[in-house]
Amino acid sequence: MAATYLARRLAHLRLSITVIESSAIGTVGVGEATVPAIRDFFAAIELGEPEVLRETEGTIKYGIRFAGWQRPDHAFFHPFGLYGMPARGVAFHQYWLKMRAAGDTTPLDRFSLCTQLAERGLFLPPTDRPQNDLGVFDFAVHFDASKFAALLGRLARANGVAHVDARIDHVHRHGDDGRIEGVTLADGRRIDGDLWIDCSGFRSLLLGEALGVPYVDWRHWLPCDRAVAIPCAAAFDAHKPLTTATARSAGWQWHIPLRHRIGNGHVYCSDFIDDATAEDVLVAHIEGAPLAAPNRLRFTTGHRARFWENNVVGLGLSSGFLEPLESTSITLIQSGLERLVALFPDRAMDPRLAATYNRQSVLEFERIRDFLFLHYWSNRREGEPFWDHMRGLAPPESLQVKLDAWRAGGEFVRNEWDTFQDPSWLSMYAGFEDLPVRHSPLADQFTTAELADTFARMKAAIAATLAHAEPHARFLDRLRPA
Repeated sequence: MAATYLARRLAHLRLSITVIESSAIGTVGVGEATVPAIRDFFAAIELGEPEVLRETEGTIKYGIRFAGWQRPDHAFFHPFGLYGMPARGVAFHQYWLKMRAAGDTTPLDRFSLCTQLAERGLFLPPTDRPQNDLGVFDFAVHFDASKFAALLGRLARANGVAHVDARIDHVHRHGDDGRIEGVTLADGRRIDGDLWIDCSGFRSLLLGEALGVPYVDWRHWLPCDRAVAIPCAAAFDAHKPLTTATARSAGWQWHIPLRHRIGNGHVYCSDFIDDATAEDVLVAHIEGAPLAAPNRLRFTTGHRARFWENNVVGLGLSSGFLEPLESTSITLIQSGLERLVALFPDRAMDPRLAATYNRQSVLEFERIRDFLFLHYWSNRREGEPFWDHMRGLAPPESLQVKLDAWRAGGEFVRNEWDTFQDPSWLSMYAGFEDLPVRHSPLADQFTTAELADTFARMKAAIAATLAHAEPHARFLDRLRPA
């Protein structure tokens, strides 16, 4: 991703870009779900979405279905779209809260076109000019991460990126300022560079090992520290365009539908379940025959204290890790690249650029941490040790501020570098039935009878739009070459 993006975005600088990686070192390879921002990445590198879907056995994703998170028999959906329509400067959810208080039990999901598309297994591309907020939605993709990396590799090389397949044996630092000058490869070759991007995974070869940047441990708030992943055959011809996250006794399980297989994984906390049992739980809940041996991962949620140190920028797992609950790993790589291009240095490496980059990166990680923590903390799975533990934790202060404003009057607090916007927070609050004590008095501009009529027209408009959608499977079939 880094090589392809920089080669495209900074082509006018005529940079010399080299990727050093060893084919003998495995990759995590389970990053298969994305968020809508990935479409901006495709556009930036001039890669068409149909090509990505064809080359990576990809499918469409309209959001995430959370099964069993509030309680075992309950599910809700986090869509990539808006709910309802505002009126007279008042957000739709305030009117929904008013109607709920009056006895209207219509679920919030009924006012989300994005959710209805996902749950019905339909595909409809978003329009650039929606008539109103009911038509505002987006989509992301699921893809085979290894195939996506291979596609980017071909594109990068076509754009002049050099590729070296070798293991790094030694890192050379400048004696005066500690910058990394170069690396010696296992075959004895030395490669020098001005700017280094550390994409070495959890090892953090440059940022962590060579430069000694410490790690900020967030296991207090996000204690899941292990995962096991197993792809399996699909048992159905057509899957809905969504990711599913199902709560388990000490964590959760992902289900990601691709064209050629299903991605499955169990994220869990080793304090509450052992590895063998966690694997048994996953195997018992996959829909088809396993296609590979289990891939076991260990991790610590958190981030490097600094993402940019001297002349090294960490991307991906080398800079930090937030579990894949909301598919943020790939988008954090993307946002890191966007920041790097915006703050791109010269050989002087002005430390003020790194300071700005680091401040923004830490804030982004903290905002996502709060959103992920909310998923666990809001649960009502009483009597299960892991979930009881999560419910008993004190939220970070930055999250508590958001909770207080929401619970008091349905207000959203917006922070700098918030990855998830108001509709996403609304989906969580409503999904966990954590609702305000009252609606805004501004919602009383309309009577309940007027709102009932308006709500009926909104639902009818959504139904009419669904009639123009096509089955998800049919859309994907149309992308395949004849």
